[in-house]
Amino acid sequence: MSEIRKVPASAGAEWLLSGFALLRRAPLALGMLGMTWGLVALLVYGLAYLVPALGVAAQFLMVLAGPIFMGGMLWAVREVDEGRAALPTHLLHGFQEGRAPHLLLALLPQALAGLLLGALLLLMLGTDGLGHLSHVMAELNALGQSGAQPDQEQVRALVEELPAGRILLWLLLVVATFAAVSLALFVMPPQVMFDRATGTHALRQSLRATLHNLPALLVFFVLTFIALIAIYFVVMLVAMIAMLLLGPNIAMLLSQLLLMAVLMPVFAGAVYAAWKQMFGHAAAAPSSVQGSGRDDIFVA
Repeated sequence: MSEIRKVPASAGAEWLLSGFALLRRAPLALGMLGMTWGLVALLVYGLAYLVPALGVAAQFLMVLAGPIFMGGMLWAVREVDEGRAALPTHLLHGFQEGRAPHLLLALLPQALAGLLLGALLLLMLGTDGLGHLSHVMAELNALGQSGAQPDQEQVRALVEELPAGRILLWLLLVVATFAAVSLALFVMPPQVMFDRATGTHALRQSLRATLHNLPALLVFFVLTFIALIAIYFVVMLVAMIAMLLLGPNIAMLLSQLLLMAVLMPVFAGAVYAAWKQMFGHAAAAPSSVQGSGRDDIFVA
């Protein structure tokens, strides 16, 4: 079992800074990988929009692609960290050497969390309450899309019969469940990609490592939220200029691709830095782990 190291709370800031530093070292190569990820998503969802029968299949395809693309992004980030070039083919590196099934195991906690939260909502509200909630959400959505000024009395009449206390409790459970899933997944992909750990072992180790270093995780997520606001503001400025020059549709497309070009490499770089610190990898090369005889190694 890999040794899990205790890091100071300030390490959370170091992880985020490392993500930005790695992007600055290869902005074009890593940015293009992020853009490619975003472009694939846009093409798949665009196809689903044109052919509604493919909607569910398209969403399922992108859900499956997420862990694979993250594994590939992590591989590209490590290449940059070790002085090599990030290549477009790295985005699919998660398919190599039998890693894909273990990366896809990252979807299991998310699916279980969704089923658990759905069952809790049904248990707390009942079928009648759930139907009433769906009706209220549909009415509020229709009011929002109408473009007219919402009538406060009408809105109050819609929501006053909802069980606010139980809905608030359920929302708090959603936050707690999301936090638990995030801890289990945070450094799971780099263990699969570089330590060649199985998916189940990587999930357990990720949860143990993040709970052991919870202050650093809290610092990281707070700073990441602040950075997201700043990045989004800059991207929106670029989108406004693009809208004046190229039109709203091109501006929207450009803004989404720019966000992916920055966010995905930075996040992958931060996760990579966190994995190196918490698991004591000064330099994580594939050759350093492939020849080991540990029980938690999977064979391609």
